[in-house]
Amino acid sequence: MSATVAAILQASALIAVLAAVHRPFGDYMAEVYTSNRHLRAERWIYKAIGANPDSGQRWGIYLRSVLAFSMFSVLGLYALLRLQDKLPWSLGFEPMKADQAFNTAASFASNTNWQSYSGESAVGHTVQMAGLTVQNFVSAAVGMAVAVALIRGFIRVRSGEIGNFWVDLARGSVRILLPVAVVGTIVLVASGTIQNLADPHTVTTLNGGTQTITGGPVASQEVIKELGTNGGGFYNANSAHPFENPNAFSNLFQIFLILVIPFSLPRAFGVMVGSARQGRAILAAMFAIWFVAVVLMTWTEMHHSGTALEIAGGATEGKEQRFGVPGSSLFAVSTTMTSTGAVNSFHSSYTGLGGGIALGGMMLGEIAPGGVGSGLYGMLIMAILAVFVAGLMVGRTPEYLGKKIGTGEMKIVALYILVVPATILTMTGIALALPGERASILNSDSPHGLTEVLYAYTSGANNNGSAFAGLSANTEYYNTTIGMAMLIGRFLTIALVLALAGRLAAQRPVPETVGTLRTHRPLFVGTLVGVIVIVTGLTFFPSLALGPLAEGLA
Repeated sequence: MSATVAAILQASALIAVLAAVHRPFGDYMAEVYTSNRHLRAERWIYKAIGANPDSGQRWGIYLRSVLAFSMFSVLGLYALLRLQDKLPWSLGFEPMKADQAFNTAASFASNTNWQSYSGESAVGHTVQMAGLTVQNFVSAAVGMAVAVALIRGFIRVRSGEIGNFWVDLARGSVRILLPVAVVGTIVLVASGTIQNLADPHTVTTLNGGTQTITGGPVASQEVIKELGTNGGGFYNANSAHPFENPNAFSNLFQIFLILVIPFSLPRAFGVMVGSARQGRAILAAMFAIWFVAVVLMTWTEMHHSGTALEIAGGATEGKEQRFGVPGSSLFAVSTTMTSTGAVNSFHSSYTGLGGGIALGGMMLGEIAPGGVGSGLYGMLIMAILAVFVAGLMVGRTPEYLGKKIGTGEMKIVALYILVVPATILTMTGIALALPGERASILNSDSPHGLTEVLYAYTSGANNNGSAFAGLSANTEYYNTTIGMAMLIGRFLTIALVLALAGRLAAQRPVPETVGTLRTHRPLFVGTLVGVIVIVTGLTFFPSLALGPLAEGLA
């Protein structure tokens, strides 16, 4: 079978399965967040934390709940990492140093899962299970809760209340993430992913050397790593490691896990706002961008010029031969266009243009389809911007889903769009200006070196977590500043989304007229995609021109 046929078959199978589950899974998620019934397990949670599940919250209280829970998550995980040697199943590992523990705690609590450490040689089983895996669940549930709060902003009328964070958090964890994770773990174990509590043991290799092999609860962490668009691997090689991702089937299943919630949430959005067509429009914009990126990445990596590459059948450096160029390219696009950050190949080894596509996927804001929850609310922010631009062109006050988009709403949207790029470009510029930090760049005298630093801060601020692999980021400076970028990119944007939800929920609905922009039609989908590409291009084109574009065109 040729690589081209393999690429087509893999993408087709993935799209078919995603299409099959889109409607039932989306309907189920909508029912979860609109149900008036509390499960017994959820009531135990509310009682344990002292929350009243039947009380509504205005956006300020909802935000304080998000920040309080996330701060507790950061501090709790930091404590586990710093006290690791005192815990059972520590495997003899030392406590993580302070700056790296801060980076890791901020990373997992913000759904970024950037790792400046090697999992199998730095973190014991207790921290993996009680710290990292737990954060994989709850950080994903936080993202879904914020997305649902924004949806309620569109459907509530002069109430100001956008739900109850503790209810949304519990339901997302108990009813959505946990059941799918249990089934997914069984599938991964059946496909060859390991799951045990074994101590490290030493084996003799074929050439007579020795190698230490670390086992652990890999499958259970692997499934929520992908399902929750987290990305932090049990092993340093992440999903390129055969214990995490043993074969072509597990590779395609992991890509499915990455995409299933982000591509199903638009259906839940459409059901909750009472118009399935609105959900399909958002889905169409997400899918169009993702699909074009998959095609471009696969073509770039399979047909890049060069005698060696043509003989090898593509740019095979840094790619697992078990998956080939098509499986690696599909994974790379899916992980960088969501907030996952898992890798089954090393992005630094991609061609210049291929690395630029991965970088561009994050720079779009990870909205195609984006992270669990964060992709949907990011796309809705861009939809509001598209409505505003369209309103300017026809001289009409913009409306979206029956709510007016006025000055206050647009100020919030503008801040949301600017926060992450400002963080990325400022921190990248400072790091490149400091001689000591430039020493961490493997290719400091080429455009590739600039891309390494730009990729790191883009990955951090967009809560992706993947790395370009050429930057030695385990320094006090990079651990601290990338950790700060993660927290800014996650929680400042969440604050703006919730503020927007509160403003929308306090409005009266605007009746639809003949002049109302039809936001479910192909014309609006095209406008939305165009606005996304133009905004990203105007913001990041100079830095891309100096990095991946310069390398790719050289």
